[in-house]
Amino acid sequence: MATRARIHDLVERFAGRRIVVYGDLVLDRFILGSPKRISREAPVVILRFEEQRDVPGGGANALANIAALGGAPLAVGLVGDDEPGGSLAAALRSQGIDTAGIEVVAGMKTTTKVRVLAGGPSSLRFQVARYDVEDHVPDDAGLRERLFARLERAAAAAAGAAISDYGYGTVNAAGVARLRAALPPGSLATADSRYGLGDLGPVDGATPNLEELAEVAGGDVRGDRAVADAAEALRRRLGASFLAATRGSQGMTLVQDGRAPLHLPVYGTDQVADVTGAGDTVLAVLVLSLASGATPREAAALANIAGGIVVTKLGTATVTRPELHRAIDLAEFLDD
Repeated sequence: MATRARIHDLVERFAGRRIVVYGDLVLDRFILGSPKRISREAPVVILRFEEQRDVPGGGANALANIAALGGAPLAVGLVGDDEPGGSLAAALRSQGIDTAGIEVVAGMKTTTKVRVLAGGPSSLRFQVARYDVEDHVPDDAGLRERLFARLERAAAAAAGAAISDYGYGTVNAAGVARLRAALPPGSLATADSRYGLGDLGPVDGATPNLEELAEVAGGDVRGDRAVADAAEALRRRLGASFLAATRGSQGMTLVQDGRAPLHLPVYGTDQVADVTGAGDTVLAVLVLSLASGATPREAAALANIAGGIVVTKLGTATVTRPELHRAIDLAEFLDD
């Protein structure tokens, strides 16, 4: 494993790295309220509305994490011509994210995940309800070609690419192929796919969680050996040079062409506050690290640390460089 000094240096290299994010853009909307009383109409708590918070989710959360770490993310995706789509684009621009690659689609609903949280000023917020507003990308060859053109323009000068597939239709094998062909030599494309990782065609790397790995493997995977074997089989299927499987409280397992598997223990406590968006953070840090000159093992170590940080935060969250630096000093699996 690399030394702490080397990992610290890689984090500083994040600054200004141009990363294209091709994926499903989601708005995470949080409605916050304080409990008022039990309703007489139904056995539910009535909340007094306090505020609404709109933050980037899905592929947009990967963009936000790259920006928070000092990178220069380039968004390529789709939103609807509705109020949530405008709010999502505004949230990205407020973080200095280039949104020129986002296509606004008439009549399409922007994917929006609405979480209702209750709690008082001196208590933790807890989720009492959630509903999702979902749509699928229209079957429109012209729209698809415009998206691919935006993807190629963004990729031409990028140091790396993150593919964030939540199953809403933005990402497909044709787009991944166009992305990889447009990237400069040496720039890698790493994919995270909720439902269709095995169908995206060749990629350079991937970050499945255990559920996604089990789905592709056709059964549960338990223990280091089983996870490594399933990850290696998927790596070969994807034609990837590496695959980093996230394992929740069990950390991360990296398989790499020509190397023995690397099992990284979870960073920090195995008691988490909220796993919302943790996979987006792992993807963002892994891609930024590779674009900054990290080996897959160094990139996996950094991504593992970042994942351990973000699950201690409530809601959809990001990680900063100062937080990473502090965590690097505490990570027991790094060499001094």
